[in-house]
Amino acid sequence: MKFEIVRDQLLDALNDVMKAISQKVANPILTGIKIEVDEKGMTMTGSDSDITIRTFLPVEKDGEQVIRVFKKGNIVLQAKVFSEIVRKLPTNDVMIEVEDGLQTHIRSGKSDFKLIGTDAEEYPILPDVNNENYFSLPSDLMKSIIRETVFAVSQQETRPILTGVHWEVTDEELVCVATDSHRLARRLTTPEKMPSESFSFVIPGKSLQELNKVLPDNTETVEIVITDQQVLFKTRNVLFYSRLLEGNYPDTSRLIPDEYKTSITVNGRSLLQAIDRASLLAREERNNIVRFSATGGNSIDISSNSPEVGKVEETVEAIGITGDDLSISFSAKYMMDALRAIDGQDVLIQFTGAMRPFILKSVDDDTILQLILPVRTY
Repeated sequence: MKFEIVRDQLLDALNDVMKAISQKVANPILTGIKIEVDEKGMTMTGSDSDITIRTFLPVEKDGEQVIRVFKKGNIVLQAKVFSEIVRKLPTNDVMIEVEDGLQTHIRSGKSDFKLIGTDAEEYPILPDVNNENYFSLPSDLMKSIIRETVFAVSQQETRPILTGVHWEVTDEELVCVATDSHRLARRLTTPEKMPSESFSFVIPGKSLQELNKVLPDNTETVEIVITDQQVLFKTRNVLFYSRLLEGNYPDTSRLIPDEYKTSITVNGRSLLQAIDRASLLAREERNNIVRFSATGGNSIDISSNSPEVGKVEETVEAIGITGDDLSISFSAKYMMDALRAIDGQDVLIQFTGAMRPFILKSVDDDTILQLILPVRTY
């Protein structure tokens, strides 16, 4: 194998693949990156067995030649060492050559590194994913769906299924739900191309967080292909495979109330900032609890009390309040996460009582719903 490549392009592709690399893997070869070169360009693959990322860099990009292939071939190189070398090479022209079996030369300017590679034939074969069951979404919408749901997955492994986001296609709609049993985030959307049959699967939250870093910030189409144990996200030059979580996701639809006693409309950003300030005194407490009261008038009282630290009270003007008076306590962190997901728009908050779950959604967009369980403080 012998080829010349533009360092900046190599580094961009390498940064994506490195997101799949872990030092804690059962198979030592997975601490390496598989590099394959042919007349079309270079393919790099990284995997930790839970997620696999494959990037393709064509010989020409935007009319400019980025790779010159002298001899096709493949090799596996230690990922951490290889990425550090590429990052610190002195010039933008890089020559990579494998000779004497596995001896790999990386030359740039007056630098000449020699790495001992591993036979690419030993690298695990990627799962075979057929394209029968797939749909597509724009990349920027995919990133929004991840941002609006993934924070609510459980961080505890006691119920592994809750560490993922449940994706379900029914009645021409994609429903994405995450819950840790104390809060819930739900996002509805309609994919461009729907699969022929209904389906549901659970993607690990960690996989989605890494996918979010790889996806471009534009409207490029992302194809989502589903099999029994894997999901594949395909963009023009990146393939992102993730294992799926096994088990049945709980029916969360019954958690969402269908009638409310108190409804409050408020500017999301103003409420977020007030709760953030109130939480300054609540952070020392284990649960970071803030109290929220609407008892007449058109304003909300936000307060927090920590016996060791002090007390804070703040009034936030509401856009509208209807229904019963209300005093409720909740986790400041959960409330701020939910408000950030709705992203500063005017927010409708609907309550069914001081100890019942309450929901938040945008006044202008009911595709995003956040649900939070209150906290008993007496």
